[in-house]
Amino acid sequence: MRISPWLTRRSLDFEQLLTADCALPAAVAPPFFDFAQKAAMTVFFRPLLVSLLTLPLLACSASAADDSAAVKKRFTERFPERNVVSVNATPLNGIYEVVMQGRQIVYTDTRTDFIFVGDMVDVKKRQSLTEQRMNELSKVDWKALPLDLAVKEVRGNGSRSLAVFSDPDCPYCKKLEQDSLAKLDNVTIYTFLLPLTELHPDAARKSAQIWCATDRTAAWLDLMRRNKAPQGAASCDTPLARIQTLAKTLGISGTPGLVFPSGKLVPGAISQAEIEKLLAGK
Repeated sequence: MRISPWLTRRSLDFEQLLTADCALPAAVAPPFFDFAQKAAMTVFFRPLLVSLLTLPLLACSASAADDSAAVKKRFTERFPERNVVSVNATPLNGIYEVVMQGRQIVYTDTRTDFIFVGDMVDVKKRQSLTEQRMNELSKVDWKALPLDLAVKEVRGNGSRSLAVFSDPDCPYCKKLEQDSLAKLDNVTIYTFLLPLTELHPDAARKSAQIWCATDRTAAWLDLMRRNKAPQGAASCDTPLARIQTLAKTLGISGTPGLVFPSGKLVPGAISQAEIEKLLAGK
């Protein structure tokens, strides 16, 4: 399963964060600015937090005007290969939030001479403003999902709904299917086939076989819950390319990814109990 920004975002222990001398492991750090550093990036919390906490003192003479438009223009000119979605002022004078395609968030100064990668923390509230913003950006318009492109499974009366982006060769997807989804009742599950071919070269072929099967739902369940490989040709028209585009638009680059009618997007093989809670809108 590929690690992505929306996948690696997690709640932080701010008491530990404020006293930490160690580095956030590269596997957890937001994997941003690969065009600047291809090597694994390490984000040191203490320097980042100290920098953010002292910036108001260093910038006390700066203008309080919102220069978001100008910052966006400078950032785009400096990093033309990055698709900047929005630039917004932050509570810190002279520091701006930059949101890019894929819901990647970084912070920069007015002149875009510095880039801050990591969580911006409201120390008084012990709250990550970055995580809060990520949750806002990750909200999905359920009504806009093209459910006709998904494999549909109805369990019980099918009164509740859930969408899953899944790769047929992803072990975490199989874990989700076998340990969690198989135990749900009264739910309609829409599975969007999202083969990650860089990791699983044969996943696209299997996805096409499943879509082209006479009974797509049975073919999918046979593979994921009973480890029975799909049969038949993969020669029909499939929505795989459109699903790849959809996933990119939603900022999903890893599997499994679950979408709930509330708009909440949740990564990983979460438990049945967690799914039940999210289906209830909690």
